[in-house]
Amino acid sequence: MNIAKDIITGVKGFLMGAANVVPGVSGGTIALISGIYSKLIDAINALMTPQPYKMLLGGKLKDFWKSINGEFLLSLAIGVIVSIFSLAKLMEYVLAHYPVQTWAFFFGLIIASAWLMLRDIKDWKAKDVLFTICGIALGLAICTLSPTETSDSLWFIAICGAIAICTMILPGVSGSFILVIFGKYDYIMSAISSMDIPVLAAFAIGCGAGILAFAKALHWLLARYERQTMLILLGFVIGSLVKVWPWNDMSAVTAAQELRTGVPCVSDPDMLIVPAAIWCIIGLVFIIGIDLFSKKSVKA
Repeated sequence: MNIAKDIITGVKGFLMGAANVVPGVSGGTIALISGIYSKLIDAINALMTPQPYKMLLGGKLKDFWKSINGEFLLSLAIGVIVSIFSLAKLMEYVLAHYPVQTWAFFFGLIIASAWLMLRDIKDWKAKDVLFTICGIALGLAICTLSPTETSDSLWFIAICGAIAICTMILPGVSGSFILVIFGKYDYIMSAISSMDIPVLAAFAIGCGAGILAFAKALHWLLARYERQTMLILLGFVIGSLVKVWPWNDMSAVTAAQELRTGVPCVSDPDMLIVPAAIWCIIGLVFIIGIDLFSKKSVKA
């Protein structure tokens, strides 16, 4: 066991967890930047092959642990979990008190992420535009046709977890952004903050099932149709921006103003346009900074 190496892996997991808490920052991107992306994919793929479980059933615990790179996965998982639980209460607070600024920040993050994805795709052809348009249409359809209020049933929470977890292996797409689209971001953050065990258990079961059922398929898709997949994802992110518009939920804006001031809002609430613009720019700069850091890391 290498304690220093495990601590570094844990820190990288913490950053991935933080990315998965904030819509617009991809945990997959953080894994890519920090140099553990391929290692993570290999470890996940190992979990979905029968050989390690044969070792486990045969009592070969050390061989099992080594075959799935258990030390790496455990250190990473601890970092991710610590990050998510430590940041959830903060996200719950800012969404309740400062929804316009918070969603503006997320809006900036997602615009910058979409632009970076767009920039990385070279030699555009007519069919590439078609794939992107299909992605935009899909994003718009899901965001506009899905109800504002979605089910709080545990089965639906499990489905949200199953879909969101798969984005961990997709640079450019955030798991928390998927929760926003399904209308469950605030709900899950609140559940984490209040330690709502049934909800967290359902979400965790969904995550486990999702990573086992879909991760290998996504890996196969990226290996054979990476360009088409990324184009559809790019379009999906662009189309889904309607869900992150800072003034999408005016009732939340009104409630937040009353919460901050302690005075009932009897007329139009403060739209906070200037603070929203500032926080949107901060989000843009944050993502561009991550991109610049990743380029320096690659050169180093």
